[in-house]
Amino acid sequence: MNRYRQFTSTVAILALLSACGGDDDQTAIAPPSTPPISAPPPATVVGCSLRERQDFALAQLREFYLFPELLDLSVSPANYSTVQAYIDALVAPARAQNRDRFFTYITSIAEENAFFNSGSTAGFGIRLTSNVAEGRVTIAETFEGTPALAAGIDRGTEILAIGTSATDLVTVRDLLASGGSGAVTNALGPGDPGLTRVLRVRDKDGTVREVTLSKAKFNIDPVSDRYGALIINDNGKKVGYVNLRVFIGAPAESDLRAAFARFKAEGITEVIVDLRYNGGGLVSIAELLTNLLLGQRSSSDVQSFTVFRPEKAVNNETTFFMPQPESISATKIAFITTGSSASASELVANAVLPYLGSNAALIGSDTFGKPVGQIAIDRAQCDDRLRILAFATQNANRQGDYFDGLASKFDSTCRAPDDLSNQLGEPQEASIMTALDFLAGRACTPIGTIGTANTQGFREDRGRSELIKPAQPKGTVERDLPGAY
Repeated sequence: MNRYRQFTSTVAILALLSACGGDDDQTAIAPPSTPPISAPPPATVVGCSLRERQDFALAQLREFYLFPELLDLSVSPANYSTVQAYIDALVAPARAQNRDRFFTYITSIAEENAFFNSGSTAGFGIRLTSNVAEGRVTIAETFEGTPALAAGIDRGTEILAIGTSATDLVTVRDLLASGGSGAVTNALGPGDPGLTRVLRVRDKDGTVREVTLSKAKFNIDPVSDRYGALIINDNGKKVGYVNLRVFIGAPAESDLRAAFARFKAEGITEVIVDLRYNGGGLVSIAELLTNLLLGQRSSSDVQSFTVFRPEKAVNNETTFFMPQPESISATKIAFITTGSSASASELVANAVLPYLGSNAALIGSDTFGKPVGQIAIDRAQCDDRLRILAFATQNANRQGDYFDGLASKFDSTCRAPDDLSNQLGEPQEASIMTALDFLAGRACTPIGTIGTANTQGFREDRGRSELIKPAQPKGTVERDLPGAY
């Protein structure tokens, strides 16, 4: 039996159970101190028909689901044409109580492994924001080594129209008016390598042009070589800045270690951790980042607790700090967050809170709100990875009830917009400027309750730009790289 823990759009543990077709290739990233999850009895269903896959999902939900009393066992699998639709029906009562916002799902083993091992995905290489009220879609970020960046499309570029050719362009304003952000997603098409679209764009300097882009495979660089790790001079004080896009494996580990080694060499003790678009990833990387930030903690200090339902308490786990050679001893940390900051992002901020108190702050807007997580069970013969909401996560103070976001748990918060007119990493970008204000002890406006919750549970202002993402993500990339196309 092999297991590795990870955060996806949630806090997540991956249980690779030998009875269910475990993948021996995953042992290389298994934390050595992690105890195995108790496996259910060997599956009696071995085929890959729809009904067999549905029956398998039901058996595992009954075995492991964190809220068994909130499973609707009266629903019939015969009434649903996909495994996911059946799962959605089973967990509908928990979803109605805001306890399972599409956190239980079926996905592809191959797709997820490719993403978490190397950041492999396909598309134009952009993150998109929309402002439906203003009828605008703007690039929030462009990834390196992608078709979009090669065409000069970067943060702040506005998409004016989308078409399959120059003769059938439809304006973004019309798309948003007719079908909201979903219409934009449909116009951009699926993430198939080779798929081509013509975009009319307006660059930051006002130039309007038409660009033909073809989607391609690429690897996400978790810490951008352009702006992901910087040292900012704030009136003579050195401040470390790290922007982590996603918590994936070896690439994120090497990038983070290199960034903090530099911070340590420069004697930096105040840090901005930019997680504004980070939807999650591997727990090992979340733990590493926390250890790199708080090198002053000892191995007897609790970083987090993982708590299963009472019948599965044998799987409960306490994670302790483990300072690294590159660790700094941060005295103040500003976490830049938005409603797209989820799971692993929230775990890191929550884990720091008991030790820094008011010297740790959320900057920007409130987080997604995901204090629960999944195990995942593989059936290799079907390329099925079943992720089941199965545990809660808490910090050293046993604080973990943040379904409505982390802002209410922090003594220090500062409200700030996501400033698309400036590049990420630039001190004049509004959220970074506000983070610097907090670190310097300058006044700011706290994150409040202005705005209304949308279908994904975000607390956002009316009329502001937000990452374009589906209400129900369909795959790993949609969950952990919100807004990516």
